[in-house]
Amino acid sequence: MKTSAFVYPWDVNGDPQAPARIAALGVRQVTLASAYHSTRALTPRHPRHRVVTAAYAAALYPPGEHWQGRALRPHAAGDWAPGDAFGEAAAALGDAGLEVHTWVVLAHSSRLGAEHPDTSVVNAYGDRYPWAPCIAQPATRAYLVDLAAEAAVRPGAAGTELESLGWYGLAHLHAHDKTGGVGLGDAGQYLMSLCFCPTCRAGYGEQGLDADALAVAVREALEPLWRGAPDDGGWAGVEKLLGQDTAAATRAWRDTTARSLQEQAVAAVRAAAPEGFQVLLHADPVTHHTGANVGVDPAHVLSVADGVVVPCTGGPGLLTPFAATGADAVLAANFTIVSGMGGSPATLAADASRARDLGATELRLYHAGLASDADLEAVREALGG
Repeated sequence: MKTSAFVYPWDVNGDPQAPARIAALGVRQVTLASAYHSTRALTPRHPRHRVVTAAYAAALYPPGEHWQGRALRPHAAGDWAPGDAFGEAAAALGDAGLEVHTWVVLAHSSRLGAEHPDTSVVNAYGDRYPWAPCIAQPATRAYLVDLAAEAAVRPGAAGTELESLGWYGLAHLHAHDKTGGVGLGDAGQYLMSLCFCPTCRAGYGEQGLDADALAVAVREALEPLWRGAPDDGGWAGVEKLLGQDTAAATRAWRDTTARSLQEQAVAAVRAAAPEGFQVLLHADPVTHHTGANVGVDPAHVLSVADGVVVPCTGGPGLLTPFAATGADAVLAANFTIVSGMGGSPATLAADASRARDLGATELRLYHAGLASDADLEAVREALGG
């Protein structure tokens, strides 16, 4: 199967050996970050540094002149990815014979929330999530659509993978995160991720809900979980806590909002891209899920994009709903290959075989820059590199 490894520009730039080392893994493609959230990352083999701190969400290339004068706009990266860091890395990787696709993180930006608090998701208690832009707000949607087109279609790129193109919620690997003290579970995460900004309050009204009454109902539904009651999980758990009709109305608003944004963003990418440019979404087949792998309806998303990248480190079961659509689409199984981050590179061959049996057509490996030498050697053996 065609295999791509995720890479950051700072894994490549300044390390002349990096492109050949990545190609030697046996991959044909790299998915190279062009717009990325804040992070702190190891670079275990780089000749100049071992830790890179990306202080804020940034474009890893010079943002275009068309952003001038707009309140919501991407920021250029600091010294962790100066200038056209993406372009420099893409050229080096292409010279090594690797096909380059962009990796674009969209609705996940703490800097956007810090500079423009009104853009953030607001929960039923009035707390803002600065890392999670509300995708229902018109100005935020326009920003995300334009960022998707610009960051996806970079010189040297043959395709793109769009991450976080949907709702983000409470769950977030934030600096010194301490939100795991109460086991909210799947249903609790959904309730804590419902947005109550003015746009979403109006949206609930369109679904026949009173936003003030809904906020009260959400807080009441969460109260047993704060006291330690078990979360039944799944959509049935949401219906049990919130009531079937109310739960369905909230989901209708959120599903419609996410789907229309995905349609607009993919259309914008296609309009900016050359013919044959591949567009994939990082996706979860359960629409009420939030996060980097956004919840989607499999049939809908495969009618919009060329395919999906599906998290499979915990098992390849999430592939099944996408494969069941019967669509002729790319179905990329994403496996973590970093042992220290819960990956299992030693079982990659068997995991890939199982994913293929469930319908996977390609593999994604997270992450060639973060993995140890031993992890990369295991990948080489699995791929026959």
